[in-house]
Amino acid sequence: MLAEKYPEEVKKILAKYPPEQKRSAVMPLLYLAQREGGYVTKEAMADIAKMLEITTTDLASIIGFYTLFHDEKAGKYRMQVCTDLPCALRGADKFLEELCGNLGIQVGETTPDGLVTIEAVMCLAGCDKAPMFQLQSAEGIAYHENMTVDRTMELVEALRKAKK
Repeated sequence: MLAEKYPEEVKKILAKYPPEQKRSAVMPLLYLAQREGGYVTKEAMADIAKMLEITTTDLASIIGFYTLFHDEKAGKYRMQVCTDLPCALRGADKFLEELCGNLGIQVGETTPDGLVTIEAVMCLAGCDKAPMFQLQSAEGIAYHENMTVDRTMELVEALRKAKK
């Protein structure tokens, strides 16, 4: 499926690694697989596993570990709030709770308009700038540091306006 859909890109990715080290292509292939829909489908996971001669369990563990990979569909934007201990000490937990309250959703849910999915993640390497989050979309990743709920809601409203 992936090799059929993106034959040239898959070929280029695999060409970067010696055949005996083709497992090293896992990250770029996962990125390619989720580029279009924002998550890696079960079919794409099976395809990558077959290409690299690894198990889908191995792939699922990689997807589960890295905050940049996803195995479920979500909103157009994934707002990933760091809730690691240093960030929590700077108010990340309260920030996340109030943000979810303002959006009318719980952590892990998507706003009714399908725009934003809120996720709690560990360590975005900005502990001294918490509360902070990374905003993932098809366009890339943007980091937002020293945030308040009000500023974050302004950002969400700007995203809603841009969507229209």
